[in-house]
Amino acid sequence: MADTNPLTGSVHPLSEQPGLPMDTVIRAEAPDEEAVPMDVLFVGGGPAGLAGAIELSRLVQKDNEAGGGIGELEIAVLEKAAGLGEHNLSGAVLNPGPFQELFPDLPLEDFPFRRPVSKEAVYLLREKGALRLPTPPTMQNHGNWVASLSEVVRWMGEKAEAAGVNVFPGFPVESLLVEGSRVNGVRTTPAGLGRDGTPGSAHEPSMDLTAQVTVLSEGTRGLLTQGWMKWQGVTSQNPQIYALGVKEVWETKQPLDRIIHTLGWPLPGDAFGGSWMYPMEDNLVSLGLVVGLDYHDARLDVHELLQRMKLHPLFRKILEGGEMVEWGAKTIPEGGYYALADRRHGDGCVVVGDSAGYVDVPSLKGIHYAVQSGILAARAIFRALKAGDTSEAGLRSYTESVDQSFIVSDMKKTRNMRLAFKSGFIAGGAKAGLMTLTGGRFPGGKISVEEDAAEKKELGAVGEPFTPDGELTFSKVDAVYKSGNTTRDDIPSHLLIGDDVSPQMAEFLEHMCPAGVYERDGEKLLVNAPNCVDCKATDVVGPRWTPREGGSGPSYRQM
Repeated sequence: MADTNPLTGSVHPLSEQPGLPMDTVIRAEAPDEEAVPMDVLFVGGGPAGLAGAIELSRLVQKDNEAGGGIGELEIAVLEKAAGLGEHNLSGAVLNPGPFQELFPDLPLEDFPFRRPVSKEAVYLLREKGALRLPTPPTMQNHGNWVASLSEVVRWMGEKAEAAGVNVFPGFPVESLLVEGSRVNGVRTTPAGLGRDGTPGSAHEPSMDLTAQVTVLSEGTRGLLTQGWMKWQGVTSQNPQIYALGVKEVWETKQPLDRIIHTLGWPLPGDAFGGSWMYPMEDNLVSLGLVVGLDYHDARLDVHELLQRMKLHPLFRKILEGGEMVEWGAKTIPEGGYYALADRRHGDGCVVVGDSAGYVDVPSLKGIHYAVQSGILAARAIFRALKAGDTSEAGLRSYTESVDQSFIVSDMKKTRNMRLAFKSGFIAGGAKAGLMTLTGGRFPGGKISVEEDAAEKKELGAVGEPFTPDGELTFSKVDAVYKSGNTTRDDIPSHLLIGDDVSPQMAEFLEHMCPAGVYERDGEKLLVNAPNCVDCKATDVVGPRWTPREGGSGPSYRQM
């Protein structure tokens, strides 16, 4: 039964969003006397960071074998999850090209991918039906592979360790250590603190690590990346915008013989997004829903929309009688070409992968760009180390090489496609078609956008409440359990909340968060921080996310 006295009004998230905690993120202080010395640090053990570490290790070994004289280098990857891959989530259909560049002697069949794409279909959904559409050129996946990103990352971690890279899972980073304009290293997050922030019996203090170059490979919406860009005054033509993706993995009774993408229902006409369903094995299916965070209805709930979507005949016939074995959520950078920072390097620092925004939304691709950016970063860092110059000038070749690569050329061709949908689904689709035909030259200039938090949202009508059945559809609490989240209940909150959160903002956050972290209790906002799966959605439009002790958050296995 619908609420007979619903909350009304609007929400302007930017006016209630706390600022970045710059005093914590950027620390202009000398490293601790017991700091661990490294030569190159990769902050984040995803595909970009691991690819960079592997390529750099190979370049160093090759140089030493040839008598080049660079000597032994200490290369480290710091990952906040308890194990590699546990915080990595994607659809995923990936382009294997950069992986083959990273491992040129490895047959394609020996990579940790599930199966090649043999068939594909795109549908426009209505609530009870579906219209098959011609597959747009940008979404054609011949030659690509279905994969589990968390599995791929674990495999890459093994390759990195075999190459002599120091891989340290369970070490989130809370601060960049700087001197002048230079990044000199990092400070990790302490562990074993009680809810009030005081050390408990299992307390482990922060640790400092120094480096000639620090690579920010944090993934989407990286806190250190945000802080570094603000501190350095690095800008882009448009602000970065984001989408929220919610995903499930199912063991099924019915096989799926093709990858499927959908548009339309269950999204309202003013929201951008779509869904997927991919066969990972004959009895294992990945599915999910992605929605741009610039939607207008403050009561839109992506997790609930995914549950409703599974009742559609297209999905139900595959899922019914099966079992949901894993659930997860993450944000995706969607700003494209115009949201790329004018430089992604600085004095002792470079930014790679999703942290830099290397995602092409029309093709639904980002993983191979992340790997390629890691490779290009490694080559630039190697050149800088050989020259003895890891300043901004010495690392400039990284940004230049990315800008001259297929990463940016691909993104430039589709530079306005995602932005065109700001004017609605139908008008956006028409514009996107013209952009495809003209190679991105239409409409001839940049479509300007605001950051997602600046988009005003209205508390729309309250619909009929959705009651999950626990078999095909699930509550947020049940979903978080399926993420493998084992965060301590008495951990300090890692979410920075505004001083006076309005009831309207609380209502918005309750619906927006896919993990049930936020709840409106009358005029108050209740926060259940241990539920958080680090999707970073609220960091985009509300409370700021900061790193918590190592091993917190989800434990993805097949995402």
